[in-house]
Amino acid sequence: MELSNTTRVISGIILITVPTIEFGGTFLLSMLKSSRPGYVDSPLRQNLFRAGHAHAGVLSILSLVMQLFVDSLNLPAAIDLIARLGAPCAAILMPLGFFLSVTAPRALKPKGLISARIHWCAHPGDKHAPPRNLARKISLNILSG
Repeated sequence: MELSNTTRVISGIILITVPTIEFGGTFLLSMLKSSRPGYVDSPLRQNLFRAGHAHAGVLSILSLVMQLFVDSLNLPAAIDLIARLGAPCAAILMPLGFFLSVTAPRALKPKGLISARIHWCAHPGDKHAPPRNLARKISLNILSG
């Protein structure tokens, strides 16, 4: 299978991000080893940083695989671009949400949308959890929260 130039360029950019993800893992490990306050004493921050780091790694691998799939399909130009850039954008934006939700070292709960999602996942029987129309309730939580 012949790779298109677009696939080569986007895959090259994605591969450049791999050392940054590795550096993030080294950073998390150094935070644990040095017992820095604000990280070791905050299980919420540890969990969200670890989740953000893991999502970045997995989604960057998915991004590389997506390039091969898009090359093998015959898609219109607009859909081709969305398919090529969707996973790499998610590999940046999703972990960023995890990291930015606990910017304060002593945060007791995450900020914004992630707060609504964690609450719903942790307490599915709660009367404040989103009912069947999940998308509308989450969007209302974003606007009001």
